[in-house]
Amino acid sequence: MTAEGMSDCLFCRVVARKSPADIEYEDDAVLAFKDIYPKAPVHLLIVPKRHIASIMAMEPGDAEVIGRCLLAARKLGEAKGFAERGYRVSVNCGPEGGQHVYHVHFHFLAGRRS
Repeated sequence: MTAEGMSDCLFCRVVARKSPADIEYEDDAVLAFKDIYPKAPVHLLIVPKRHIASIMAMEPGDAEVIGRCLLAARKLGEAKGFAERGYRVSVNCGPEGGQHVYHVHFHFLAGRRS
């Protein structure tokens, strides 16, 4: 995606600090922030800083950063006290999969029993 196209991506703007977000975790490859429409008491979005439109658009070289997103989920679970109780990590792919923002992201949901 071109730099101009990424300026239209909400999560690229969050990563670039051009849109506000309540950031909960950051490293050199990953950013996690609170979902503005939470579906659980703790609902975070974990995104790679590099733009990848969706799981369906991934290339083999994207596997490492996706793994880093999952490691960030583990770190968030530990930091927020859910390592023992558990949490859910999910990803939506494409329009029929419920994806609304086309920058791959993982939903971290915790704090309630299902």
